[in-house]
Amino acid sequence: MGPRTAVVRGPILGRVYLANLVCEDFRSYESVALTLEPGVTAFIGPNGQGKTNLVEAVAYIATQSSHRVAADAPLVRHGAARAVLRAGIVSHERKAIVELEINPGKSNRARLNRSPAQRPREVLGILRAVLFAPEDLSLVKGDPGERRRFMDDLLVARAPRFAGVRSDYERVLKQRNALLKSAAAARGRVRRGDAEGLATLDVWDDHLTRAGTELLAARLALVAELRPLVAKCYAEIADAPGDARLAYRSSMGEAATTAADREALAGVMRAALSESRPQELERGISLVGPHRDELVLSLGDLPARGYASHGESWSFALALRLAAFELLRADGDDPVLMLDDVFAELDVGRRDRLAQMVGDAEQVIITAAVPADVPEALAGRRFDVTRGQVSDGGRTDAE
Repeated sequence: MGPRTAVVRGPILGRVYLANLVCEDFRSYESVALTLEPGVTAFIGPNGQGKTNLVEAVAYIATQSSHRVAADAPLVRHGAARAVLRAGIVSHERKAIVELEINPGKSNRARLNRSPAQRPREVLGILRAVLFAPEDLSLVKGDPGERRRFMDDLLVARAPRFAGVRSDYERVLKQRNALLKSAAAARGRVRRGDAEGLATLDVWDDHLTRAGTELLAARLALVAELRPLVAKCYAEIADAPGDARLAYRSSMGEAATTAADREALAGVMRAALSESRPQELERGISLVGPHRDELVLSLGDLPARGYASHGESWSFALALRLAAFELLRADGDDPVLMLDDVFAELDVGRRDRLAQMVGDAEQVIITAAVPADVPEALAGRRFDVTRGQVSDGGRTDAE
């Protein structure tokens, strides 16, 4: 007999929040069903019991990607062929049901209110969530790809159409790299005057410029909006002057970050592709474009990567996620805010300041190893998680 399904019930109110979560054959869960409510919800239990799997499920429904793994296969419970995630989202007394079917090695499927969607990305934006997890230290200490993903994920969360822009850019980049690689393998055949090969590369340059310009313009605007929010959030968490800084460094030089408009930006990219073509043909890879850009994080005049202490790195990573939350909140309703095993890593001061900063969010989901890790300011609904079993732990509201 498989593990018992845990069902916890709560009220449906005229607000925007995650009301139901069902996981079938997802990670360690054969079946679990939870009914949630606005306010603070804490999943409490020792490490390795399945708490993070629950917030990962919520984040996957919101973003269709995992913060822990790059591929979908590890998300499916061992021995199962697929996993199913289902969320009930209440928005001003109207409820939407989003269902995702995860099929490793095959196309995933999505349903909205029981009706099939043509593509899974069509349900993006119905549930919006911001997750902070220990893995987010890589935003500060990791390679540039982590920070590019942060920007692009936030773009999609704010405007789901950017999922298509992102996909188009990645598809064109892959095709262009394949052409460059074949040219390099031919030892300069294109450079010696293969008009057909050069013409084909010109076409892919146009495609890359079109998608790349749209992506880059959106990133530059996003960083401009994030910059003051990150400084403010860092100052509040660290209880220090707002010395956290963001800068966008383009592989196409300063001209890309100072272009007056979209047309000028496209011109910069075309010129950069033209200038880099000899090297690209030699190396067989695209050397300029948004895929080579960097979001530079600094504390004062020093780069955060390599110079920030562990506490400063945690504060910076938190500031990035909280700034993302503030942007999404400014766009409309609050996203679900999730803090996965965060408070145990913070000193008392940072812990209390973070609790004060997030306490007014519409819905906050926390995981912690022990109840003492949850600040009193974030008392609320509690679930106990033990050996993959989720049970109602009651309420921990402060007197």
